[in-house]
Amino acid sequence: MKRNFTLLFTATSLVLAASSCEDWFDPRNAVSGIEISFADDWSAPARASASLPDTNDFILTVRDAAGALVFEGSYGSAPATLTVAPGSYTVSAVSMRFSEPRFDAPCYGDTQIAVVVKGQTAKVQLCCTQLNSGVRLKVASSFRDAYPDGQLHLRSNEGRLSYSYGETRTAYFLPGTLSLLLTQKGSEQLLLTRTLEARQMLVLGLGASTKEGVSGIDLQVDTARTWLTEEVVIGGAADDRDAAYSVGEVAAHAGESGVWVYGYIVGGDLTSSKCSFAPPFTSRTNLVLAAKSSVSDRSACISVQLAKGDIRDALNLVDHPENLGRQLYLKGDIVPAYYGLPGLQALTDFDWK
Repeated sequence: MKRNFTLLFTATSLVLAASSCEDWFDPRNAVSGIEISFADDWSAPARASASLPDTNDFILTVRDAAGALVFEGSYGSAPATLTVAPGSYTVSAVSMRFSEPRFDAPCYGDTQIAVVVKGQTAKVQLCCTQLNSGVRLKVASSFRDAYPDGQLHLRSNEGRLSYSYGETRTAYFLPGTLSLLLTQKGSEQLLLTRTLEARQMLVLGLGASTKEGVSGIDLQVDTARTWLTEEVVIGGAADDRDAAYSVGEVAAHAGESGVWVYGYIVGGDLTSSKCSFAPPFTSRTNLVLAAKSSVSDRSACISVQLAKGDIRDALNLVDHPENLGRQLYLKGDIVPAYYGLPGLQALTDFDWK
């Protein structure tokens, strides 16, 4: 009887032990986490053109689906596996905090979404690219001679930087529209505007001329950043009809004056919300141009103001409905908006194709 009791106790003990081991190895009780790393070759294409920061110094931020901060600190100080509850997380890393224009401040980073399943570790690999854009000016002696007392400024929505004639550093901005301004003798003149995307780097050669000249645009692309090299002659190329801007280029050149633009007359009777693409027309004060004569979408057009005078008399569609569909060259000032569209005002000349 004693032997039987002992065997029964031992068997019961084994059952309890087996049950305990099953609970220990149950994956449902395992810890969930996020393992973060950088792609080994994320920076390789850019090494020839940029001095890249150490990824250990990147600012790492992890937030949950509600936006609550889970981790913030340097990548080098982060644990190998970040323990978190199951759910969705936004993982971001940036080489620096960048919110306003600065010199010599390329910013690299990446953002990924990690979905963590209970009892598993989600692996996130960051492939960083440049997040901001840059501009470097090369001021020719012709410009210095023409504007000896001038001061250049680069302006974006986030702020502006003064750029002296002898400056050699690159100015960095958040992606968007940039303006180049010249301040001289208490007055400020808008020279040009450009729209840059992330990773685009514009090298702008700036000269001045009282004669006709031609500005050249050269595009060089590598796998890491887009470098744009552009030569601008103030007072020269803008007066050359052969260098006329197309309809599609007008918005990027807002603020330039005395320039040629070409396109097809596709309509008129322009208001802030609509325009007419077929006769009869009722307004002599405006036209719309497009890249093709078949366009009938207002958003694909640019606006043209016809001030009272010989140009209005020759071009308006009320008196000359036969002008509809013809290709036209116009010289004037490009404005960001006229009746809600990029436009041309203060016309001084025109020519037919």
